[in-house]
Amino acid sequence: MEKKPQFSGPRPQQAGGGRPKPGQRPYPGDRNNNKDQHVINERIRAREVRLVGDNVEPGIYPIEKARQLAEELELDLVEITAQADPPVCRIIDYQKFLYQQKKRQKEQKAKAAKVVVKEIRFGPQTDDHDYNFKLKHAIGFLKEGSKVKAYVFFRGRSILFKEQGEVLLLRFANDLEEYGRLESMPVLEGKRMTIMMAPLKPGAKKAAPKPEKGGKGEKGPKTDPEAGEDTTPAEEQ
Repeated sequence: MEKKPQFSGPRPQQAGGGRPKPGQRPYPGDRNNNKDQHVINERIRAREVRLVGDNVEPGIYPIEKARQLAEELELDLVEITAQADPPVCRIIDYQKFLYQQKKRQKEQKAKAAKVVVKEIRFGPQTDDHDYNFKLKHAIGFLKEGSKVKAYVFFRGRSILFKEQGEVLLLRFANDLEEYGRLESMPVLEGKRMTIMMAPLKPGAKKAAPKPEKGGKGEKGPKTDPEAGEDTTPAEEQ
């Protein structure tokens, strides 16, 4: 049986292999490794492009004319929308553009602050000394902008004191109302009863509860004048 002669010629070039010729776009595999995020200058392959921007007259130009305008302005021709027909380009300082883009990304990342949650653990029969110690820590956490997850852990038969644990957590939330807001009422999950406190935003104040309306011809209760609050009912203001 005769053997078929093997093809010994050059292998076809695969996508992503080799380097592009001058004026050609890089292969997809090369673009990911390239520091430049856009096709610029001689690497733009289109015969004509649509120029936009403030430093040129918007319109469609032959690629040679667009490159010439960029050279006269000592700037770069940058392809910003390759999918358009013809591709949309701008004439800009590309290095400056990359710097500003990186700066904006850094600022956006800094603004997207991560939420930090600090945990405070109690027992169902925590004494006042331990309670005040943990309350002080919780105030510090809320002031620095962290959330506080407080929970009562019931060990063994101490689950019988779950009502006592709920009272403890509600007291804790009440003592922190000047520094944070309660996101959820006490919830029992397994052996833990939990609440979550979120820090108050700067300048935010807790809304004062509305006075209860009395019966017909009666006015709501007045507050103590020494507390510095307005004691005049709303109907008399």
